[in-house]
Amino acid sequence: MSVTAAKGFTAAGVTGGIKASGKPDLALVVNQGPDAHAAAVFTSNRFTAAPVVWSKQAVADGRLAAVVLNSGGANACTGSAGLADARQMAEWAGAEVGCASGDVAVCSTGLIGERLPMDAVLNGIQLAAQDLSTSGGPSAAEAICTTDTVSKQAVHTSPDGWVIGGMAKGAGMLAPALATMLVVITTDAVVEPAALDAALRTATGFTFDRTDSDGCMSTNDTVILLSSGASGVVPQDAEFSEALTAVCADLARQLISDAEGSAHDIQVQVEGAATEADALAVARAIARSNLFKCAIFGNDPNWGRVLASAGTVDADYDPEHVDVAFNGVRVFVDGQLGADRSGVDLTGRDVLVELHLHAGEASAAIWTNDLTYDYVKENAEYST
Repeated sequence: MSVTAAKGFTAAGVTGGIKASGKPDLALVVNQGPDAHAAAVFTSNRFTAAPVVWSKQAVADGRLAAVVLNSGGANACTGSAGLADARQMAEWAGAEVGCASGDVAVCSTGLIGERLPMDAVLNGIQLAAQDLSTSGGPSAAEAICTTDTVSKQAVHTSPDGWVIGGMAKGAGMLAPALATMLVVITTDAVVEPAALDAALRTATGFTFDRTDSDGCMSTNDTVILLSSGASGVVPQDAEFSEALTAVCADLARQLISDAEGSAHDIQVQVEGAATEADALAVARAIARSNLFKCAIFGNDPNWGRVLASAGTVDADYDPEHVDVAFNGVRVFVDGQLGADRSGVDLTGRDVLVELHLHAGEASAAIWTNDLTYDYVKENAEYST
């Protein structure tokens, strides 16, 4: 599983002492080649964390040999000193694994506005370099967790023998673009940097960018794709893009399922829109409604909150001809009362909310979760 499923990669996750809890807090992923091709996408938050600033520069030439990741501190809003710390992490990691610091991406996650304890970071990098192995993917996935209750990993093996593996962290502040996360994906397929970039942007656009837990965007979001070429197989562009999208979708669903305090995983599906942009806007408005999310937590199929949210969007449809269904029960049909809401069962984990606009052929979905007491508690106490 995870980032070492593909040939040509080693990884490790260790306890360096960054976290006061004593839990694992630093990971290394190393591309041993023969290729060192890479692509990445990052948060669009204007308060960009220092590791993101560094990693954008590092991946600009389409090459990365390693990624160093820490939990226990975001290194965001830390000014020039924080950027120097990110650069130092890359230099230390490069020295340990034998590559230039400019070929090392840096990822950090945790509390915003505090400097990293660099002695602990160095300790973690040195320990991780000693522990690098082809079976180190799961430990690396564990080391990047913050409020996650489980690590997230996914793998795809093609019939031709090339592999894509990935790991992700994220349990809160999940909103585009991207959803709040650190993600490293590896492949041993032979793929040039331009093709990696195109496939990654397509994959994230259909998966992580449509994962919206709480409407809150992070300063540190990073998704990195590394290609070693170790399989020797050159896949078709479409085949590789489809497989990459499937891996990203798997990881994105795992993020939603582990969202802080959530009790329901919700798919908001909008059909019959005039354009895909309209469908996405309507779905996102519903997914970001706190009233709607609270209703789902209470197992209440309150379709009025669905319509009220959809009505805030400047999309092309006639409100007199709209349908709403909860888990297949059509509670609102063609602008009129439908089946009684008592026929809807929301006691299970998975919830499907469908809205048909009868305005065209376009469709889109957003994945979200409910708003619970535990979510409020988790985020009220996050800094304490």
